[in-house]
Amino acid sequence: MRDWSFVLFRIPKLKETTMKTMIRRTILVTLLLALSGLYGATRATSFYRVRWVDDGDTVVLADGRRVRYTGINAPEVAHEDRPAQRFGPEARDFNRKLVYKKKVRLEFDQEKYDQYGRVLAYLFLQDGTFVNAELVKGGYACYVFRRPNTRYDSLLLRLQREAMAKRAGMWARFPDQGGPFLGNGHSRRFHRMACPFGKGTSPKHRMIFKTKYEAFWAGYSPCKQCNP
Repeated sequence: MRDWSFVLFRIPKLKETTMKTMIRRTILVTLLLALSGLYGATRATSFYRVRWVDDGDTVVLADGRRVRYTGINAPEVAHEDRPAQRFGPEARDFNRKLVYKKKVRLEFDQEKYDQYGRVLAYLFLQDGTFVNAELVKGGYACYVFRRPNTRYDSLLLRLQREAMAKRAGMWARFPDQGGPFLGNGHSRRFHRMACPFGKGTSPKHRMIFKTKYEAFWAGYSPCKQCNP
């Protein structure tokens, strides 16, 4: 008769080896997950110093990245080829007062860069101040719908309406020229009636605003081509 005792003695050893391997793998996975969470938390709370302020909605960080505040738009400052827009210098000065040489945290939405390669972000100071919101709240910038970055749209539009109602910043003595203006409900932009971009708006997205103020109140932004 054949002796099978060697098999019986080896089975526990195989099981013991398997258990040890499983335990090692479990410990390794747990450590990797813990380290991953720690790394993610570190990244989420990283702050960067602002080296330069371009205007009311763009800054340069100490690491060289140019950051464009997403969800808002401030009036332009003067350039070599064009004069400053109304309230452009005031918006830049207020932004500088908020962030210059301070540390900020960047929060990203769905789209991280614009067509010029600038970083798109919501900025927060170390004390929790939401920079984009402060600019809109003070009337130094307008809310801008920019799909797919819509995380704070309802907050920014509410703050804009409050600033408009209080006539804060740029909304004081607002030069509200009469319309009508053509609104595009898909892009949330409004145009002069003769603007070729506005004329291409499909009937289902078309809206008419009597004044610019009415268009801003509805959350629409001016077309950059016809500049209503």
